[in-house]
Amino acid sequence: MSERLLMAGGIAIIISLILGPFLIPLLHTLKFGQNIREDGPRSHLKKAGTPTMGGIIFLVGIVAAALLSAEQPTSLEMVTVVGAMLGFGLIGFIDDFIKVVMHRSLGLRAYQKLIGQLVLALILTWVAVRLLGRGTDLVIPFTSVHLESGWFYYPFVAFIIVGITNAVNLTDGLDGLAAGTTFITSLSYMLIALLGATQGGGVAILAYESDLAVFAASLAGGCLGFLRFNKYPARVFMGDTGSLALGGALVGLAVLTKTELVLLLLGGVYVIEAFSVIIQVISFKTTGKRIFKMSPIHHHFELSGWNERKVVLTFWTAALIFGLLGIISFLPSLG
Repeated sequence: MSERLLMAGGIAIIISLILGPFLIPLLHTLKFGQNIREDGPRSHLKKAGTPTMGGIIFLVGIVAAALLSAEQPTSLEMVTVVGAMLGFGLIGFIDDFIKVVMHRSLGLRAYQKLIGQLVLALILTWVAVRLLGRGTDLVIPFTSVHLESGWFYYPFVAFIIVGITNAVNLTDGLDGLAAGTTFITSLSYMLIALLGATQGGGVAILAYESDLAVFAASLAGGCLGFLRFNKYPARVFMGDTGSLALGGALVGLAVLTKTELVLLLLGGVYVIEAFSVIIQVISFKTTGKRIFKMSPIHHHFELSGWNERKVVLTFWTAALIFGLLGIISFLPSLG
């Protein structure tokens, strides 16, 4: 199993490193450059024109690595988790295409993205419950309790899926932040799959034979390879194509390993980023005052005098802590 994990991570890294030098100049030639918000940090204005939609670089590597390294590459589990990643990535690609190629700054309208994400979320939960026998119980972190949720499972988990995918998208605001954070979270999921994530109400155990661990290793490898080009100063941005795809990959792993609630701990950085936006909006609309200098919260630290690299390294450290906390919270469910 360790050989397959190393193979998966290695292939994803190598493909990303090979594709980068070819695709980045191509994106630049096609003028697929990033538009920078005028109301954002002034230091970001110099990033205008940096090629975006670079998520394609690591998506190719992840898919190839997962399918080449998996014991059963055509299994429904593997097809489902890869499909979740590519499905959300497609929504991001369409959004990027409209913004960058068609020069419509807003891209897809919010309700259009939300509808697409909800449809994918419900498909993912239905496949997991009806075709993979995942069941409708929720594992409570730090306990061995499986709370049966019945029909409520679908809207509740769909809410988590849509929330996390958009939270990953919000996190992609600094060079290397989303890629590095997801690299750490992916390694956490690889360990969870190896420890033996349960499905079907605890009837079947996904342990060392689990191809979900291979997918998580591929995800980690793709993010690590992409960091070669996305770390500060970034030569390419992943765009919504990449950030929504990463979110889709993580929620796919969460649903298939019965760790939807654990994901809220593993992805603590994403959750904080999302809540900082929610708190900022509520505060401004109700009181006319802002809690943070700017949201998402990584911009608050920038405007407080932290340089970009310090913010990213601090958030990566937080991601590591949340990852360990999430793994610890999962252990009691192993029985």
